[in-house]
Amino acid sequence: MNKYLVELIGTFLFVLTIGCVVIEPGGAGNLAPLAIGSALMVMIFAGGHISGGHFNPAVTLAVHLRGRCPASDVPFYMIAQVVGAAAAGAVVLFLKGNPEVTPMKPDIVKALVAEFAYTFALCYVVLNVATAKGTKDNSFYGLAIGFTVLSGAFAVGSISGGVFNPAVATGITVMGLSKVANIWIYLVANFAGAVVAAFVFKALNPNDP
Repeated sequence: MNKYLVELIGTFLFVLTIGCVVIEPGGAGNLAPLAIGSALMVMIFAGGHISGGHFNPAVTLAVHLRGRCPASDVPFYMIAQVVGAAAAGAVVLFLKGNPEVTPMKPDIVKALVAEFAYTFALCYVVLNVATAKGTKDNSFYGLAIGFTVLSGAFAVGSISGGVFNPAVATGITVMGLSKVANIWIYLVANFAGAVVAAFVFKALNPNDP
């Protein structure tokens, strides 16, 4: 039970940060990706020893396919992550005074490609720094994962929103940053990126069960 609670708390605080630095008034402007990547990093360091610090259904799927997250945990991890993200979205709107938010209008094909590429990158990094025997007990895994999200947000944030996470997609939908009709873009691209990352990791590490 503790690990599910950690996933809820970590995802809540991560998505809360996203909303607070993206939505005006009081947003962080061009520095928002720095705050977002940093928030993920510290949440991973805080909760990684209990739950693995996924805070992302796509990461949970990748870790499961890699063989390091039991099937019995997967739905509860994902539920905790989505609930935490949705709650964060509601709290952001309260803190910001229910501002008028203009939803993104992404080019669907470009958004799918961008989200797939950087969700793949995120899951690939997670599997290599947090589950591989060659990097066991390292002290940099949170930094590596957080900086992957930071890099992706800077690189393709203007194209897709830089989501890379179905729970975040839920949170930004609650906030009004993305239309409900567009959530499928993130679900398809993010989970596809996770699946491919898991199989690539296994192909490159055949002796790391």
